[in-house]
Amino acid sequence: MQQLSGLDAAFLALETATTTGHIGGLSVLDPKDAPKPLTLARLTEVMTERVPLVPVLRRKLVNVPLGLDQPYWIDDADFDIEYHVREIALPRPGSDAQLDEQVSRLHSRPLDRSRPLWEIYLITGLAKKRAAVYTKIHHAAIDGASGTELLTVLFDLTPQGRELPPAPPFRPASPPGQPELAIRALARLAWRPVQTVQVSNELVKLLPTLAPVMNALVGGMLGLNRGDGSVIATWAGRAPATPFNRPITSHRKFAFRSVDLATVKAVKNAFGVSVNDVVMAMCAGALRRWLIDHDALPDHALVAMIPVSVRDPDSKGALGNRVSAMLASLPTNVTDPGLRLERVHAATQVAKAQQAAIPQGLVDQISDFWVPALTARTARVVFATGLLHRLPPFNLTISNVPGPNVPVYMCGARLLAHYPVSVVTDGQGLNITLVGYLGQLHFGLVSCRELVPDIDKLAGYLPEELALLAEAAEKRAAEQTEQ
Repeated sequence: MQQLSGLDAAFLALETATTTGHIGGLSVLDPKDAPKPLTLARLTEVMTERVPLVPVLRRKLVNVPLGLDQPYWIDDADFDIEYHVREIALPRPGSDAQLDEQVSRLHSRPLDRSRPLWEIYLITGLAKKRAAVYTKIHHAAIDGASGTELLTVLFDLTPQGRELPPAPPFRPASPPGQPELAIRALARLAWRPVQTVQVSNELVKLLPTLAPVMNALVGGMLGLNRGDGSVIATWAGRAPATPFNRPITSHRKFAFRSVDLATVKAVKNAFGVSVNDVVMAMCAGALRRWLIDHDALPDHALVAMIPVSVRDPDSKGALGNRVSAMLASLPTNVTDPGLRLERVHAATQVAKAQQAAIPQGLVDQISDFWVPALTARTARVVFATGLLHRLPPFNLTISNVPGPNVPVYMCGARLLAHYPVSVVTDGQGLNITLVGYLGQLHFGLVSCRELVPDIDKLAGYLPEELALLAEAAEKRAAEQTEQ
């Protein structure tokens, strides 16, 4: 048995009738030079070989009686690889719009909690003789960084693949009985008073550091320092209302775009910022244009939540969640692209300083401290009262996940691009996640279908915003040369 951490289990509590807790990815492949045809049988064969390398793929959940402790992963004695590996064919020649629609539908469906929490789909019939593989796995099992590590297990560095040592026969361990789980839970409950002292001590140490942040946050909620002539704040204040900060349905929309990493780096070098700053500025510009299209641009900057991996070298290769987050102002209220990038850079510097002050283990300590039954009840109350869309802590999530920088192959087919497919929740009906691969940044945008039905239009603004930033970078370089 392997027990979930409090943070892992929180992604289970996240699920409602309209919110799913899985994350996914769309891999677009070129199979023309593959040693063997890319078929469902071939994908199933390869997955059968690789599943032993990732034990969680053969494990399912078992809950503790009365929700007194975090659930456990246990071996699935009835594991059936053919249930998890599936196939869908588009009518040839399948377009990107048809691929978007299929992924939107697949991503809307929740995973079956009575089985290991993952599925993989081979999608054939794409134009230009391409194929695609859509994977989804529950966020309780992996985060973005460990998801990238999982891809290194599933992909190869050559079309011929690699030799794997023979896997030992799968002999699932006997499932634990309810009395055993109850005894374990009671032992953990006896430790709660000690945990209370530990967590309290850590929070007391943080109070001086968090005081300026809380002052800024409360001031933003009260509308202070927003008079005429006030300086545009770089800290993340109260998130303004937008069309995508409303209750979501169970339906999803997906869109994807790729941009040239060399152009992003040229902008980065011209302005002396980071690649992530350029990405944030692109998103700010695209969101500004989309909000103007819908006559919904707020007077104040949006607030973006940026996941931050806190995975240390010792936990590399381990699945589960090792993630924190920071909030940063997203200057959608700034017209000039160059100035918008400068504002983004200033905001992320402040956000990084605030996030760095939080010890890596504190989030895990707090999430492990809460009893799952209480966590689930609290989550239901929060969703039922509409708190997340009445007072959204942020407007959307923007996540930048590192990817491989060398060509990789699945079942001998060359990976052309990989687009993340992430999570939306009540109050945050839009998510933008990207992965870098072979000189490009690949953006995957997910939304609630009813809140952002034209998400492809929003995605199309991203490369256009990069072009505007590239023009600003060239102008800036020319001005510096003249000086």
